[in-house]
Amino acid sequence: MRFGTLDWAPALDHPDLLADPVRDALATWARQAPDAVGQVLVTEIDPGCADTAEMTEAYDLPLAASANCVLVAGRRAGEERIAAAVVRATARADVNNVIKRLLDVRKASFLPMDRAVADSGMEYGGITPIGLPADHRILLDPAVGTGTAIIGSGLRRSKIVLPGEVLAAMPGVELIEGLAN
Repeated sequence: MRFGTLDWAPALDHPDLLADPVRDALATWARQAPDAVGQVLVTEIDPGCADTAEMTEAYDLPLAASANCVLVAGRRAGEERIAAAVVRATARADVNNVIKRLLDVRKASFLPMDRAVADSGMEYGGITPIGLPADHRILLDPAVGTGTAIIGSGLRRSKIVLPGEVLAAMPGVELIEGLAN
């Protein structure tokens, strides 16, 4: 499939373009929902263009098709609670209200880069909701759950594209109204 100036191919046919946890999660998911995972495509990009603005410009992709995944954490009674928030690149995750309330913490903040990379097993600029640790909640804004969604592959040198409906149906995903503002 061609989207923008890039050619996209089935992700599981190109495991070298996926971080290990992403590849493993897709392989597991494929055993339960092969039709869904068959719609998950990957393409190689210049790692210098991994950030959303650079990628969309370099490869003639619509900014509104991109979705960003950020890791947010807070503490309650000594217990750390972590969530991945996935919102369109044209919006921002509502960390101080919606996510804080969902995590039931007094203060929520972005996970520091080194910690996000270590916890996810993915590269900064490529973190994706696919393959995150099981204890991370995956919060998805409903706007990402429809239409085309470009997300990370776990690596800076590639991106995944899939129907938002497939991403919304991924095991563990919670659709959260008002997640983005």
